[in-house]
Amino acid sequence: MRIAQVPPLYEAVPPRLYGGTERVVAHLTDALVELGHDVTLFASAEAQTKAKLVIVRDQAIRLDPAPLKSDLAAHLSMLLEVRDRADDFDIIHFHTDMLQFGLFADMAEKTLTTLHGRLDLKDLPNLYRRYPEFGLVSISDSQRAPLPEANWVGTVLHGLHSDIDTYRDRSEGYLAFLGRISPEKGPERAIAIARSVGRKLKIAAKIDHADVAYFHEVVEPLLADPLVEFVGEIGDQDKGAFLGGADALLFPIDWPEPFGLVMIEAMAAGTPVIAYERGSVREVIEDGLTGFIVNSQAEAVAAVGRLGDLSRRAIRDRFDLRFSATAMARRYQALYDQMIETGDIGLSLARRA
Repeated sequence: MRIAQVPPLYEAVPPRLYGGTERVVAHLTDALVELGHDVTLFASAEAQTKAKLVIVRDQAIRLDPAPLKSDLAAHLSMLLEVRDRADDFDIIHFHTDMLQFGLFADMAEKTLTTLHGRLDLKDLPNLYRRYPEFGLVSISDSQRAPLPEANWVGTVLHGLHSDIDTYRDRSEGYLAFLGRISPEKGPERAIAIARSVGRKLKIAAKIDHADVAYFHEVVEPLLADPLVEFVGEIGDQDKGAFLGGADALLFPIDWPEPFGLVMIEAMAAGTPVIAYERGSVREVIEDGLTGFIVNSQAEAVAAVGRLGDLSRRAIRDRFDLRFSATAMARRYQALYDQMIETGDIGLSLARRA
C-alpha cells in the first residue's frame, strides 16, 4: 500500500528528548516500511526515517529557538502539502487530532485518524459529531469512554522498536520516575512511595512552562531529600540505561491516561511497573506478571516489597509479544486492509470493528 503518515510538528520524528506521539509515529512508519509498504512521512527536517520524507518545516516546534512561532500555521501548511499530494496515497493516516477534518472531508474514506490524547474535554463531542465520516482509532479502549458514539473503527495499542541491548537482566537498586513533571503524573506521589520504603528514586522528567509553578511549589522542595535525584529531561539514548537500572518504574498517575508509553519503555528494559489503576493501565500492565496495579500509596509500598516475585526476562518477553513496533504495524495494516476492501472506512466499518 501507498501510505502517508502525518504526525504533529511539536517534536522531531522521533523526538530528541520527551515526546510520545511523534515517537510512536516514527516506530510505526519504520515498521510499515519493513513490512513492505511504500510509506511517506510528512515531518520536520530533522526526522530520521526509513520512509520517504517530505519536509514541511525546518525544525520541530518545541525546540525551535525562534521567539515567535505559530503552531497552527505550521500544521495547516503541512496539511495543505498532504492535500496537494493526496492522489499519491491509498491511505492517509493522521495523528493530528481533528485539524485535518475540514480540509479532507471530501476524501474521508481514504483517511484514518489515531487520537493520541485525552478526550474528556468539553468541546470535543460536538466536533466529532459533525464529522462522523472520519474513521477513528483509539490507543486504548479506556480512551474512548468520553466519546462512546464517535466513529471508532479499532483500538491499536502502541508499540516500539527495541534493540535487545535495551534489556537489563539485573537492576541497580533504585526506583525510577520518567515522563513529565505535572500534577496528573504524580512525581510527588512517587517521592512519597520511595521515602516510605527507604529506596533511592531517580526522576527523569520534562517540565512544561505550564507546570513551572507546580514544580517550584510542590516538587522542588522534596528534591532536598538525599533519597531523591532529579536527572532532568532525557532522550532515547539514555532511556535504556535509566529504566534498565531501575528495580521498578513508578507510575502513580491521577488522570485518564490514554496509553502511557513509558510503561512499555520500561517493559522493554525488563523493568516492572507499579502503576495506579487509571485510564489504560489495566490494558497495558498484566498484574503480577509485568508489574503491579495499585490504588493507593500503601498498596504501592506493598508492591515494592513484592518486586522479587517478578521475572525481568518474562517482562521483556511480554513486551516483544504485545508491544513491538511490528505488532503495532500489523494491527494498523489490518485496518488499512479493511479500508481498501470496503472502499470506505465509514460507519459500516465501525459496526464491524
